[in-house]
Amino acid sequence: MTRIRMNHVRSEFVLAILVVVAGIAGSAYAQAPIRIGASVSMTGQYAELGQAIHRGQQLCVKQANGRGGVLGRKIQLIVEDDHSQATDAVAIYEKLINQEKVELVFSPYSSPITEAVANVTEKYRMPMVAAGAATTSIFKKGRRYIFMLLSPAAVYLEGLIDIAAKRGLKTIAVLYEDTLFPKAIALGALELAKKRGMQAIVVEGYPKQTNDFSAILNKVRVANPDVVAAATYFNDSVAIIRQMKIAGINPRMHAVTVGGDLPKFYEVLDRDAEFVYGASQWLPELVTLRAGGLIPIARQYPGAQEFSEAYAKEFPGVGVSYQTAQGYAACQILLDGIRRAGSLDPDRVRDAVLGFEGNTVYGAFKVDADGFQTAHKMVMFQWQDGKKVIVWPEELAAERPRFPTPPWSKR
Repeated sequence: MTRIRMNHVRSEFVLAILVVVAGIAGSAYAQAPIRIGASVSMTGQYAELGQAIHRGQQLCVKQANGRGGVLGRKIQLIVEDDHSQATDAVAIYEKLINQEKVELVFSPYSSPITEAVANVTEKYRMPMVAAGAATTSIFKKGRRYIFMLLSPAAVYLEGLIDIAAKRGLKTIAVLYEDTLFPKAIALGALELAKKRGMQAIVVEGYPKQTNDFSAILNKVRVANPDVVAAATYFNDSVAIIRQMKIAGINPRMHAVTVGGDLPKFYEVLDRDAEFVYGASQWLPELVTLRAGGLIPIARQYPGAQEFSEAYAKEFPGVGVSYQTAQGYAACQILLDGIRRAGSLDPDRVRDAVLGFEGNTVYGAFKVDADGFQTAHKMVMFQWQDGKKVIVWPEELAAERPRFPTPPWSKR
């Protein structure tokens, strides 16, 4: 009897320990971080822009963790360098989902890489707010788990065309990297120019990673258009401006797209960047009130002032660009979707993001049933005295465009 009783007591003790251990394990599991994976272009063609996106992601995650995370869990960000290559990015997302067991994903940078990765995220039903893709076709293929943050590529140069048409300019040259996103910008610009009565007298595409634009620019020099519009990334933005100067090409207006908004653009080109127009999805100046207009721009970009200040503290000496705001806002929207879904269930998160309509640090966000952006608006800036100054649309403009562009020797 004594032995049986001792065994019974011992069994109850062991059971009690197991219950405690199980409770601790369950508690630890409940508090395990939410693992979010992404590929980032740390190197390669998109390095400057990919890293800018990533800084926004990092800041958003840090601030969310400082507030206790999401659903009572902190966030762990797991990233790998995709070397600006779509094939590398696809392999990374497959690894993140199948081996690292991430529960959510952030998007990569660029339309070509996002297009490739979207096939992976669709297969695994992973909701993805696309922070760096503006090509319409990506969002018109029946995909259910990808959401567009940016204004579409076709309207990137709308401001340039509007300013030029209102000043009576009649001819335009359109140059573009012959890849998915820049080509979509170029086609959109040509359509906008046609509607405003402008004639495209030079239309030239060039291969990815082109460095020598002399042959294309010789055609531009001979045609002598009023406007030169280049659908670019960072490296070609800089190269085209430098080589236009060498060739003595001096149109009345000239613009670049992606890359022209980065602080490094002016750092590299110095005074040669003066008078250059650029398309932007967001600028820090949008968080202030328009002088004399009493338009509360800050209401359209809630938290943008705080975001800009927090960014300056987190990344001192590294200028903020709209790509960083994109990375931050895409993170904001995804985390908001999780909170409203009350779950990491992909379909519930998807429905929550689809139902979001409002303003973020980055501006307005609303998507249609395809996940295509319908609310966000572009701005056009011009480099003036070393600063990006918003010149379009007029209701947001801080200054008038400096027109026409003077000779290179007078900048």
